[in-house]
Amino acid sequence: MNYTLHQLQVLVKVAELKSVTKASEALHLSQPAVSIQLKNLQENFDIPLIEVIGRQIYITEFGQEVVRSAQEILKQVNDINYKTQAYKGQLVGKLTISVVSTGKYVMPYFLGDFMNSNDGIELKMDVTNRLKVIKSLENNEVDFALISTIPKNLKIQMEELMPNTLAWMSGNAFDNSQEDNLEIIKKYPLIYREYGSATRRAMETFVKQNSFPSGKRLELTSNEAVKQATIAGLGVTLMPIIGLRNELHSETVKVIPVKGCPITQQWNLVWLKNKKLSPVAQAYLKYVQKEKHRIIHDTFSWYEDFINTL
Repeated sequence: MNYTLHQLQVLVKVAELKSVTKASEALHLSQPAVSIQLKNLQENFDIPLIEVIGRQIYITEFGQEVVRSAQEILKQVNDINYKTQAYKGQLVGKLTISVVSTGKYVMPYFLGDFMNSNDGIELKMDVTNRLKVIKSLENNEVDFALISTIPKNLKIQMEELMPNTLAWMSGNAFDNSQEDNLEIIKKYPLIYREYGSATRRAMETFVKQNSFPSGKRLELTSNEAVKQATIAGLGVTLMPIIGLRNELHSETVKVIPVKGCPITQQWNLVWLKNKKLSPVAQAYLKYVQKEKHRIIHDTFSWYEDFINTL
């Protein structure tokens, strides 16, 4: 037997993602490099680890056993690294955070300095839709979640971060000089986020409260897709301003002044009320509480300035 930790890491990632392409992206390797590592690992065993049927990768029963052993080996290696750093007096461990998709414009800036100052901390941040974020929080799978609307069925604690302001947006061809833009946008196709999105919920509430007629609607599964559809002139949408800095500057999108908008929510870092935070999670919470105003001032002054003009 002459396999390496790197080969085991590749196998685990391929098994997790069921794709050489996705594994190569996650590991920052080329696809041929991943395939070579799998081939070299396979040469240590007479029994196949992987089967390819059509274009789909399947892990054999024996391969699944090897994957489980590899996961345990890699965990023990990480534990050794953590213990080494702990003996040096460093903060070590894993920080897990689940973030709603539009939170990707916010959360990295509240992590950068903390992660750069603590080499012994491993970060796992999942960016997904609101329903999955709430589920991971409910199942106690994460230390923290970043959301803008608080779930009523969970007992949580929270730290407010910054405002999440939503406004009606259009491409630059829209004439927003009308006396009553609300009636104008009712004539346009509406571009929605997918079901479960907090932005979608806010948009549906506004549409219902203002008696929009039943008309053409588009449903897209990411904030970026909604943005591009809006720029292309496919319709109008209600969306967070935080993700539109470049587009607003270049005037490829513009805010439609509408009565009742903008709508301001709040980004919140939340965690289960009875959760016993790890030393890493406790240190991160203290960091956020101490540094959040500086981070907002240094990073999001453009955002505050723009909102003040609405």
